[in-house]
Amino acid sequence: SIKAPELKLKVFDLSISTWDQHTQSLDPIPLAWIRTVKKRRSAFCMVDGKDGVPLTCYRALTGAILLSRLLRKNSPEQNIGVLVPAACGGMLANMAALLARKTVVNLNFTASLQSLKAGIEKAEVRSVYTSRQFVDRLVQRGFDFEEFAEGLNIYYLEDMKTQITKLSQITWLLAVILLPVRLLSWLAGGRVQIEAPAAILFSSGSEGEPKGVVLSHRNILTNVRQVSDVLDTQASDTVMATLPLFHAFGLTVTGFMPLIEGVPVVFHPDPTDTLPIAKAISKHHATVFCGTSAFLRLFARNDRIHPLMLDSLRVVVSGAEKLNPEVRDAFKLKFNKPIYEGYGATETTPVASVNIPDRIDNVSWHVQVGQREGSVGLPLPGGSFRIVDPDTLAPLPTGEDGLILFGGTQIMLGYLHDEERTAEVVVEIDGHRWYKTGDKGHLDEDGFLTIVDRYSRFAKIGGEMVSLGAIETALGRVLPVDIEVLATALPDDKKGEIIVLLVAGDIDEAEVKALIAQAELTPLMKPSRVVIVEAIPKLGSGKSDFSNAKKLALESCAS
Repeated sequence: SIKAPELKLKVFDLSISTWDQHTQSLDPIPLAWIRTVKKRRSAFCMVDGKDGVPLTCYRALTGAILLSRLLRKNSPEQNIGVLVPAACGGMLANMAALLARKTVVNLNFTASLQSLKAGIEKAEVRSVYTSRQFVDRLVQRGFDFEEFAEGLNIYYLEDMKTQITKLSQITWLLAVILLPVRLLSWLAGGRVQIEAPAAILFSSGSEGEPKGVVLSHRNILTNVRQVSDVLDTQASDTVMATLPLFHAFGLTVTGFMPLIEGVPVVFHPDPTDTLPIAKAISKHHATVFCGTSAFLRLFARNDRIHPLMLDSLRVVVSGAEKLNPEVRDAFKLKFNKPIYEGYGATETTPVASVNIPDRIDNVSWHVQVGQREGSVGLPLPGGSFRIVDPDTLAPLPTGEDGLILFGGTQIMLGYLHDEERTAEVVVEIDGHRWYKTGDKGHLDEDGFLTIVDRYSRFAKIGGEMVSLGAIETALGRVLPVDIEVLATALPDDKKGEIIVLLVAGDIDEAEVKALIAQAELTPLMKPSRVVIVEAIPKLGSGKSDFSNAKKLALESCAS
């Protein structure tokens, strides 16, 4: 006989094969969008939240086709750089590149110039499409655009718009309205293979040098369909999109998903700009909102955001980093909206699992449990988790902590020009490809995944492994909600490593140490040093920047 948890895992594994077969028949991204546009016609498609002009589906597709024709003329190379925020222009530039059968490389404008240039060189990008208005904003923030642009062909979307004649606009609008899907697709750019690379995303680099993650049309479309299924997207939905397009979540879930699924989307370029976002949610009656724990914390703390501004939201999802329990509780208390935590990686396009609202069957009155507090949910349909020994990859029993493997069609094609590193993290087991996440966690009897920490986020003190994430969680229970902490480990001659706690907020070292004494920390878990900082280092995605946090701790301890 087979136990229930084992049977459930086998069902998850079978779903990989089912979805693998199903997604082979999907259309590539441009054709999928054209089909949606032909169904939705003059319905509202997208708008920039701050005083933007709403675009219909017909006009959005027409704009992308016109842009793609200029892009194809300007840039004969395969990989196209895009330096834009989350905005209508940015999304249309991405779609234009795909219509031109190019691979789009959304550049992380929050990364260091050195990291940006390294990515451009690795991806062999020669042309970068951006906006004058956006470049001006970057320069005001200290971005050295002249050095960035050296050796590159820079094209501004505003200039390209002036190159499009009124006649071509009318001609292509009529073509979009009148021509059948296949003919329109052929005229707009032609067919692209479902396995062809659609996007190259440079991973966040939270622990070091960013890697170029190559995602195919099938990877992205699989995740679009999976996320749409579990979020139960409806015709009445509107997505509020604030995450940057260089972030896999921003590109796939709040970028491509609403367009392909026919859901209106409202863009805002800065996820930390909470009051205008709240106003846009209220104005456009947005129902789906995704963010990181760090960004959602800002909404709970902003006294100018009235709970009624977020009243229309049907579902709020947190991803990219661990959801702070204090943030979850504060958000629920203020807005009466639960945050559903998800999990994934750039390498999984990105969503691998998510908590969702419980549902009840009105016939049998059986409740289908979709969420479990403290977990990151169940795998998406077509995905599966395995918990294995990190050294042997042998499966571990239910409830036991180990290395998390994820299997599914949305696993990346590989790292750009790096077969060796790809082979280190993507393994084949039982005929399926599995991604070694680098995270430590366990599955419960119902298949819900709980993350303990990243294997790299453990300190070795006196031979014992101590989770830095567990320290942050324990301290979060006693610290005020407006205080943020991050634990890091530094080498030590006597203990092997010591724990340094970075603290940001209106608090002094003595108060922090008093609260540490109150927290449920074992002697090994108690930080050796407390460093008060102006802000916890962050990446553009909102995730904590562990690499820079360690540097900051080193500098503070050395001085």
